[in-house]
Amino acid sequence: MKIALLVATVDTIYSKLFSDYISENYHDDFDVVVCSEPEVFRETVSKRKYNVALMDNKFVDQADIGDIHLPLYLEMENEAVSIVSAGINKIKKYQRISKIASTVLEMYSKISKNKYGVDENKTNITAVWSPAGGTGKTTVALAYAMTKANKINDLKPDTKEVFYLNLENFSSVPVYFPGSGKSISRVFELLDNNGDVTMMIKGISCLENGITYLNIPDNYDDINILTEEDISNLIKSCAEITKELIIDLSSNCSLCTKKIFETASKIMIVTDATDTAGIKLEQFKTQNGIYKNIKEKIIFINNKETKENESFEDNVFLPLVLPCETKEVIKKLSGYLRKAEMERVLTK
Repeated sequence: MKIALLVATVDTIYSKLFSDYISENYHDDFDVVVCSEPEVFRETVSKRKYNVALMDNKFVDQADIGDIHLPLYLEMENEAVSIVSAGINKIKKYQRISKIASTVLEMYSKISKNKYGVDENKTNITAVWSPAGGTGKTTVALAYAMTKANKINDLKPDTKEVFYLNLENFSSVPVYFPGSGKSISRVFELLDNNGDVTMMIKGISCLENGITYLNIPDNYDDINILTEEDISNLIKSCAEITKELIIDLSSNCSLCTKKIFETASKIMIVTDATDTAGIKLEQFKTQNGIYKNIKEKIIFINNKETKENESFEDNVFLPLVLPCETKEVIKKLSGYLRKAEMERVLTK
């Protein structure tokens, strides 16, 4: 659903810049109409229902709140204007247009009803999991995300079609991405409040090297208390806005983990040469009832020079990468994963 957005300002240069930027960068999210004459404002609003209106001081007192779902006042810095219309929130006019767009998406998501009817088959969902900690699971997940981002961007530069969703109990996101941005907890809050989760994700997600991601939760329990239904709705919302969804999981096998395994089109299980990883993996295979139901979707990623195990039909063997900058490790492993994909090992 596109948001019908009315930009009402007498500054025609600003409205054109705003409209051109939104049309180029947010064409899937907004349908923009501009209005520069206060006398025709009411007529413009009467002819069409607008979801959001951005208005400067020449228009704000003429707004019919009942006809606009989210009226917003474009506030000038140091502007002394008395806003008498109740229910109008303020938003800074002269800031990055991308920030205004994100803020509008976030605000509107809270008053818009959510829908969870996305066709997940249109999105490749890859779950990355390990039965043991320290195997390099998150590094592999991000290396795979980089592999997909590079492949897509070779064909469509500047696309945002790879989404990395970190659902670890204690997130590794700050290790690999800049720490700025709004918390994924804002998304979790909407899961129980009938808001538009997809729109919120669009509003607060960040982009780095072709990979879209969400920042860490505000606290541990925000992840820990998610239900199977929450997880299902979260995945559907993410899948609605991306072609490749890579989900990074904690090293446990909870009911939520099982739900993600069932939803995923591909499962990458990361292991290494340690006895701990081998023993825990064997327990998962022999003691966990879900293994037999998902084994056709599993690809084993053998990290850190793991010896070949003939009992695994689908294997990718990664070399031991000497310690260096995190980004360089991901880049090197991405090269090996891309080679494996070209050899059709990763194209289950």
